[in-house]
This record gives sequence, C-alpha cells and structure tokens, in this order.
Amino acid sequence: MDKEAIMLRTLIKFRRPLAVVSGGIIAMILFSTASAQEEDPVGDLAAALDTTWLMLAAFLVFFMQAGFAMVEAGFVRSKNVANILMKNILDCSIGAIAFWAVGWGLAYGTTSGELFGSDQFFLSGFGDNYAGWIFQFAFAATAATIVSGAMAERTKFSAYLFYTVFISAIIYPVVVHWAWDGAGWMSAFNPENDLPGNGYIDFAGSGVVHTVGGVAGLMGAILLGPRIGKFGKDGSINAIPGHNISIAVLGMFILWFGWYGFNPGSTLGLSGGFAAIAARVAVMTTLAAAAGATTTALVSKAMTGNYDMGFVVNGALGGLVGITAPCATVEPYAAVIIGAVAGLVVMGGIRLLEQLKVDDPVGAVSVHGFAGIWGVLSVGLFSDKALLLNAYGSEANYGLFEGGGAEQLAAQAIGVAAIAAWTAVTAGILFAAIKFTIGLRVDEHEEMDGLDIGEHGMSAYPDFSPAPGSGIFGGIGTTNSGPPPSAAPRPATEGGPAGS
Repeated sequence: MDKEAIMLRTLIKFRRPLAVVSGGIIAMILFSTASAQEEDPVGDLAAALDTTWLMLAAFLVFFMQAGFAMVEAGFVRSKNVANILMKNILDCSIGAIAFWAVGWGLAYGTTSGELFGSDQFFLSGFGDNYAGWIFQFAFAATAATIVSGAMAERTKFSAYLFYTVFISAIIYPVVVHWAWDGAGWMSAFNPENDLPGNGYIDFAGSGVVHTVGGVAGLMGAILLGPRIGKFGKDGSINAIPGHNISIAVLGMFILWFGWYGFNPGSTLGLSGGFAAIAARVAVMTTLAAAAGATTTALVSKAMTGNYDMGFVVNGALGGLVGITAPCATVEPYAAVIIGAVAGLVVMGGIRLLEQLKVDDPVGAVSVHGFAGIWGVLSVGLFSDKALLLNAYGSEANYGLFEGGGAEQLAAQAIGVAAIAAWTAVTAGILFAAIKFTIGLRVDEHEEMDGLDIGEHGMSAYPDFSPAPGSGIFGGIGTTNSGPPPSAAPRPATEGGPAGS
C-alpha cells in the first residue's frame, strides 16, 4: 500500500478527534478575542444607548439657539434684526471656544475648595467624555444667549463680543460647579454639601442656566439704560412693538421642542431606570408650558380686554423655565400649578421692570430670571417624597406642601440667592468695566438709524429699505446714506413683551 493511501486511512480514522480538537481551538480563539474586545456586551450596549441619548439631547438643546434667534428677532424692530441674529450666531460660536478653553475646567475640573474646577482647561486630561462636553456646551450657550435679548437694540457689538466670552468662560461655569459637580459646595450630588435638606436641587437648570442668564441680562439692561423713546419725561411708558410676531411664535415652538432635550436629556442616560424618569419629565415639561401659555392668555384678556400674543409667547416660555428645576420630582398637578404661576411671574416681572424704568425688549429678565427663581423655589414646595427618592436617592426633606418640612425650601432659597448674587456682582463689574472703557452703548444717531446699518452695514430686509447698505454680498467700501429714522414710539396700549 502506498504512502498516500496510508495517510488517507489515518485521517479518516482520527477525523472525529481532530475535528473536536480543531473546533475547540477555534472556539478558544473566538472566545478570547470576544472577551478582549467585549467583556460585557450588555453593559456596552447600555453605555452606547446612554451616549446616543445624551448626544441627541445635546443636539436638541443646541437647536434652541434657532428658537432664541427667532423669538428675539421677532420682538425687536426690523432695523435691528441682522444685529440680533449675528449675536445669536456668535453666542454659540465664541461660547464654544471659551467653554473649551476655560469653562469646562471651571465647571467640572478637580474642585478647588468646592468653588470651581482647577484643571482640564483646553480639555487637557479630560478623558473621553465628549458626549458630556457637547451637552454641557449647549447649556452654556443657552445661558449666554439670554443676555443678548435683554440688551437688544442699543448695545455696541464690540461690547457684546467682550462680555459673551466672560459669561461662557467664567460666570456660568462657576455656578455649574457649585450646583452640579459632585464636589460643589451646594450640590445635591455632594453628600457633604453645606446646605440644609438634600442640598441644592435643580434638575435641568432653572437656576443654574436661566437665573444666571436673566440676572446677567438685568445688570446689562440697567447699566445700558432704556432705548430712546421707551419712557417719557412725564413718566409714561411707551410700547415699542416688535416687527414680526409670526417668527416670535415660531421661535417659541422651536424652544418648546428643544426643551425636550433640555429637561428629559438631563437624566444623562436611559439605562438603569432613567428612561422612565425621562418620559415623566417630558410630560411635566409639557404640562407646565401649556399652563403658562393658557394662564397668560386668560389673564391678559381680563386685564387689557385682549388676548395678548406677546404675553402668551413669553408665558409658555416662562412655564418651561419654571418647570426646569422640579421636573423630575413633582406630580402632574404640581407641574400645572408651577407653569401657571410662572406665567403670572412673567407678566408681573414685565410690569415691575417697566415701573422701575428698566427696558427689556424681549422680556428675557422676567422669563428667565424671575421665572427661573420661582422654578428653583418650587422644588422646595412641591417635590414628592417618592419621586425625590427615585431621582436623587433621598426621601427626606421633600416639598413643604407635600408634608416634607421647610428644610429643602431653605436649601433652594440659599442656593438661588447665591447664584443671583454671584451673577449680579460679576456681571455688574463686567458691564461697568466695558461701559467705562470701550463703551457699552451705541450713539444716539446709530440707535435711531438701527444697528443693522451702523454695526453690520446691511439691512435684514433690503427690499423694504430705500437705502439698505451694501447687503449680504456687497463690496468692501460700499457706502450709503442709511435708512430713514424709525417712527417714534407710540403710547402703550398693550402689555406683552412684543410691545415692550
């Protein structure tokens, strides 16, 4: 028998043992490879889901920039539309650079005395939490853009470029560290925080984001002074209507839509039971916004005889701001109350500022500052014991109206007072420094002609302007005589922000 036949018979004889051994070797190789690459496939899938959720939420929050742009553009006069839109573009653009360079490190770097972070600047030593960074950047851009609305129609663009850097890089991030970092001095995530109750609770930022933006805007509006013609020498209050309520309403709905990233996205993930919390938060957000809009519509009719569109737009936004802090810890009935009261707070805030001769063209201070403070305090009034346990792991010191005592309300009051004080002092110093150096306000001629021409050399509506400037694609050095002065403000006949 030749050698080939012998080898063939040997292989046939041992084919089963060889197959078993080969299969085992292959299986061991595959198993070791899979183990090295994927030690916990279920955990990896959950982590990927959480990351995807956080990124989608960040994208929704970023889309709110379009909403702010439309609301503010609608509430200002046509001669200032290009200016306010440019500010909204650069809020997120400059803010991104400032937050990358300094802001993130102050907010989430290694704590220094529980007051601010001290490393991770320029994302050095940052790790790979990029989904967390993009989410927090979108929040920082929101805080900065609130200020532009309160200071609209009379602020130098160079001054704006200067102050938006400081808000995104320093003022806002320090508050984030206090309230949301696990080592912050008042954070509910810090078991050794310095406040009573559970520490400061602000699920998605009524205080951290909106009160910061609103108080900074208030300080800017005070130091700027009112627009020409807003207040008469005889003490009268003149309405200066916005130019397009349609785009203001569009902006409101974009913001409402984006808020489903703002509030539910603040779970920071979906695994581990957070999907159910996110769904509940979305419902509370909806109810509060609806209550804010409905309340302002009915109250404006009772007060003025008209269903005031300006009030309704800002009433819905006020409801959204108010529910942002307590959205994870309150029952549906409380969300309706919180939203309705927030709408009233917005209306009252607008009237109060007018009486104090503070000019806020879009109602930003009332919507974000005053309603934000109300939202923070409402946590201490309405938080449900079981929901607080579910969201924060604590069932002690829940809402006063729910039978939990006043300790949590005290913690909320101290926390929001600290936020307001820090922002007022730092923003006040910042705006005063700008005012007495490069100047904060445009001159009277430029304000009357409009900031679009004076600051940008163009009109937002060139077809309706007899001398629209060089236009979007005009050549360098193109000159024009500027548009005619705007019509004089008319006496106030409506109370909504669109006429403020």
